Amino acid sequence: MPHIKFMRSTRPNSLLSVFGRSIITSMIVSLAIVVLSVGPVLGQTNTVSGAVRYVTDGDTFSLRGVERPIRVWGLDAPERNERGASAATSTLRRLVAGQSLTCRVHDVDRYGRIVGQCFLADGRDVAAQMIAAGVAREYCYFSGGYYGTCRGN
Repeated sequence: MPHIKFMRSTRPNSLLSVFGRSIITSMIVSLAIVVLSVGPVLGQTNTVSGAVRYVTDGDTFSLRGVERPIRVWGLDAPERNERGASAATSTLRRLVAGQSLTCRVHDVDRYGRIVGQCFLADGRDVAAQMIAAGVAREYCYFSGGYYGTCRGN
């Protein structure tokens, strides 16, 4: 078998090629970080499910076995310091207490919460129930009018 000898170039690396490799390496590392951090959340089926651990407020809760809190997609509940916040929180607690939910993952928000369209075991949509109860509104910017309560629907 013939012996093949590879020779390295004696030409010094240009600034562009060194800089270019650095940028490409940075991009690959950044992409890997995003994939590794979001991949386990999204999973292959794009759903998370589990029993409700606790309710944080009128549109956020935690599930057993799911590391990140869940923010209910398409729902805009009053914040803690706003009028109606207590009613929204207690309504969500009554609705989901002791329930197992399945949430279709839509996104991960800037606070690291999973944003998901969540369903009770009997198939009822959590956001639709909260909107129907009158304690929260449809978040039209994100829902695109899915629940039919946005202007122009």
